[in-house]
Amino acid sequence: MPTIRSESLTEFTVRIFEAVGVPSEEAKVVADGLVGANLRGHDSHGVMRVPQYVGFVQDGTYTPGVPLQIESEGPALVVADGRWGFGQVQAHRLLDQLIPKARAMGIAAGAAKDCGHVGRLGEYAERAAALDLVLLATVNNNGAGQRVSPPGGLEPRLGTNPLCAAVPTEDGPVVLDFGTSVAAEGKVRVYHINKQPVPEGWLLDHQGKPTTDPSVLYTEPSGSILPMGGTQAYKGFGLALVLDMLAAGFSGGRACHEGAPPARGNNLLFILLDPARFVGTESMLKESTCVSRFVRDTPTAEGVDAITLPGDPERRIMETRSRDGIPLSDGHWAKLVELAEALGVAVPSLAPEA
Repeated sequence: MPTIRSESLTEFTVRIFEAVGVPSEEAKVVADGLVGANLRGHDSHGVMRVPQYVGFVQDGTYTPGVPLQIESEGPALVVADGRWGFGQVQAHRLLDQLIPKARAMGIAAGAAKDCGHVGRLGEYAERAAALDLVLLATVNNNGAGQRVSPPGGLEPRLGTNPLCAAVPTEDGPVVLDFGTSVAAEGKVRVYHINKQPVPEGWLLDHQGKPTTDPSVLYTEPSGSILPMGGTQAYKGFGLALVLDMLAAGFSGGRACHEGAPPARGNNLLFILLDPARFVGTESMLKESTCVSRFVRDTPTAEGVDAITLPGDPERRIMETRSRDGIPLSDGHWAKLVELAEALGVAVPSLAPEA
């Protein structure tokens, strides 16, 4: 399995995007987001997306260099059109708009339609938490990417609509970031690219029968990803349903519907809170730190070394991969190399084996 230093992978990714006409500053934002996902172990939202994004640029689906178009604005509100610019770029621009409003008003909400794929929502929540702000965020797929069937249904109807929140503590933020399905579609895609079976309990085939074959998502009639919740899947399904309504209804984009186009990006809904305008940042940090430490101090069952809070696994993986390099599957690396060679981009050296 190839391993590459994060700095080299970021530079490589930037050069690939620049080779198809993406402005350098935008290429860096997108590359930082993708490699940042790899660093934290979320390879489904990492550089495996580069060939897909490049394809979208080349066929005109994405338009690099377009500004975030503000449709309406108020003291604590922004509604925008991403105009199919890169999702990471437009999402950060939306956050740029919201931060001073939240500082002034204590709360600010923003929605943006027609953005490219925004990647890992935790990226934006972590940025807010570093400023002692709290971001609540969700996206949908603008009607496309229907991968999740309702409980008892034989056809997928909803996306894997995620929910994200990050709360600052004195020990680092608690970062909750999850899809409302058992697994993100991108994680299934990783198994599909590598021609490996997915874990049991992830997928149903088009007849509603459990399967470990990831190809059922990419053939017709399509299978589906199970909603989050196991035997109580109606909870994950219900959450996905409501988030689809909110991301579309507040942004002016589309929710899932019959005849939706192929997946290409997201509608965003961000709600940003400044505790300084409520009871004070110090008070929030005191309580968030208190409860996180109290939970960490829970006596553990046999075989359990420590209690894990949301965001802990990503920090541990980031420490390891920052030191040792980012491992990429042979299939993903081969696709990146093939793309780079087609674009005349030099391929960097891999990290030396430990």
